Amino acid sequence: MAMAISSGLPAPCSLLMATLLLLIVQAQSVTRHYNFNVQMANVTRLCGTKSIVTVNGEYPGPTLLAREGDRVVVRVTNRVAHNVTLHWHGVRQLRSGWADGPAYVTQCPIQTGRSYVYDFTVTGQRGTLWWHAHISWLRATVYGAIIILPKHGVPYPFVAPHKEVPVVFGEWWKADTEAVVRQALRTGGAPNISDAFTINGLPGPLYNCSAKDTFKLKVEPGKTYMLRLINAALSDELFFSVANHRLTVVEVDAVYVKPFTVKTLIISPGQTTNVLLTAKPFHPKANFYMSAAPYSTIRPGTFDNSTVAGILEYQKPGSPSVPSFDKDLPLFKPALPRFNDTGFVTNFTSKLRSLATPQYPAAVPRSVDKRFFFTVGLGTLPCPANTTCQGPTNKTQFAAAMNNVSLVLPSTALLQSHFTGVSRGVYGSNFPVTPLLKFNYTGAPPNNTNVAKGTKLLVLPFNTSVELVMQDTSILGFESHPLHLHGFNFFVVGQGFGNYDAVNDPAKFNLVDPVERNTVGVPAGGWVAIRFLADNPGVWFMHCHLEVHTTWGLRMAWLVLDGSLPNQKLLPPPADLPKC
Repeated sequence: MAMAISSGLPAPCSLLMATLLLLIVQAQSVTRHYNFNVQMANVTRLCGTKSIVTVNGEYPGPTLLAREGDRVVVRVTNRVAHNVTLHWHGVRQLRSGWADGPAYVTQCPIQTGRSYVYDFTVTGQRGTLWWHAHISWLRATVYGAIIILPKHGVPYPFVAPHKEVPVVFGEWWKADTEAVVRQALRTGGAPNISDAFTINGLPGPLYNCSAKDTFKLKVEPGKTYMLRLINAALSDELFFSVANHRLTVVEVDAVYVKPFTVKTLIISPGQTTNVLLTAKPFHPKANFYMSAAPYSTIRPGTFDNSTVAGILEYQKPGSPSVPSFDKDLPLFKPALPRFNDTGFVTNFTSKLRSLATPQYPAAVPRSVDKRFFFTVGLGTLPCPANTTCQGPTNKTQFAAAMNNVSLVLPSTALLQSHFTGVSRGVYGSNFPVTPLLKFNYTGAPPNNTNVAKGTKLLVLPFNTSVELVMQDTSILGFESHPLHLHGFNFFVVGQGFGNYDAVNDPAKFNLVDPVERNTVGVPAGGWVAIRFLADNPGVWFMHCHLEVHTTWGLRMAWLVLDGSLPNQKLLPPPADLPKC
């Protein structure tokens, strides 16, 4: 066989050629196929059983595993009474916007009894992302982890862990969440809060009837574990800590960062964070809570101010690795920050820095083609005629907006309207690039807090370098807003409190090693500046990842035009694209 491969080449050349062929084969990506059946399943939590929407009957849903460069093909079949879409949160979707998933933005929903194949390639990404339903509030139970491994032979830029463990935070309602959001929209008031937080679908011992429903992680002394943290909660940013242990942050939103070690971290809905936890060198003869509790700047009583806990336990020498909780050992709890500790949040986020190495550069745009300034926050709409509401007053209902535009989703998909050239009556291309009404954004709110409703996109030529400043406002109170941009990563070049100063603040921007991510918190009572390169043609949703704010209209969309080259153009839609 070796003689046949050599084809007359000298032996060293033959060996080199064979080695190169082997490396090429190893480097080649594979196609990974998944079947996701959206179906109802009975799940018991907090002393009660209810029927929930799931994928393949699992709660949380199945983990999607891929490797950088792989093609991923997911056939989604809808077997429930609700319309459904799935979003692959953080996947760049280069030229494959048809697979992005937000309902009425990139596709019409998958109707009952129908299927749709999401087909995309994972390009230049590795780490932890996640998938979730992207219509109404179905993502309350329809979500799961995405784990993207590095290419074969490419190591982590940190010590390889002994084991990797997904840790997915969620929320649980005793009520049907679709009924919760319907009631809120009908009354104009805030929706009922959740009854518990969960870790990997389990509420844990601090809630009624839930000691048996506790996530437990058994570790071996001296070994290092990578926790792949995902905040899939609908409307709560979360503090997380493991009692008497330290966490080394090595990645956020599937981008490596300069490692730093903390006792506690903050993670917003939509965000992922990989941390290394090194077990104590000897069995500590104790167990430890892994706890998460909410961060909120809104007044107490309007959010789920409870704590979820899992348990970290140590494997005894000679004992099997299957968890067998020893209730006689002392159980330590971590000290979490106060629910409104904005100072802690600021201190943590300021530590996040890109690796900025030759292998993992921080390709932040140094020059900017277009600058935008968006106000981000809550507002009001008048009640329908001859009715009263449960909003800020009995004559108003809650709303939310960016630059005072509360996005109304159309009855067809924005991307399809753009691709077919039939946009008249579907959307306008006049989203305001700055606030139409300027005021002291972090001072006394204006007398008129009503927002405008509309379906407006912001158009960008291909390869435009963008700088966007997002400013929180005092209307209905300061609040942190985790903003997620579909189709892109961006660099967080600056942030601060008060009103953004366009003259003096840019001098403080970090253009060397800013953190790169897909979801960023707009600070409560402050602003954040991001930069990105619009190198992905299509229609890309940007919205607050607090689900109630998205429902109220805190959302917009960018339309990135095709470039001139063939590989700069949006691919045609697949034949099975759902119809509205």
